[in-house]
Amino acid sequence: MSNKSEKPEISNAEFDVLDVIWDDNPVTANEVIERLNQRKNWHDKTVKTLLGRLVKKEVLSFEKQQRQYLYFPLIARDEYTKKETTSFVSRLFKGKITPMVAGFANQNALSKQDVKELKALIEQWEKDND
Repeated sequence: MSNKSEKPEISNAEFDVLDVIWDDNPVTANEVIERLNQRKNWHDKTVKTLLGRLVKKEVLSFEKQQRQYLYFPLIARDEYTKKETTSFVSRLFKGKITPMVAGFANQNALSKQDVKELKALIEQWEKDND
């Protein structure tokens, strides 16, 4: 991407395509179509259009190998996830995580495993920031 702090807007459909490519790459358009069709029934042209959009947004790139294009991500999954999480928390919770977690807890949307992992994260943060 031209400006590393700039986060491109990625639609849900584009994210689905990118998610498949993050799982294993480089990958041909036909492999992306095959993998996506295990989850959804999308037309080949739809997937190829989405690939083109992601290339234009500089989220994906490709190499031509013989008669095929091999697609690979230009942004790592964890990098994108961090940017999306920060944006989400900033927009909906004014940058504060507590109301978000409280919302999940109050709706019983947190499993015991979630709580255990959150406690471990907090303990690690306290150790690292003392």
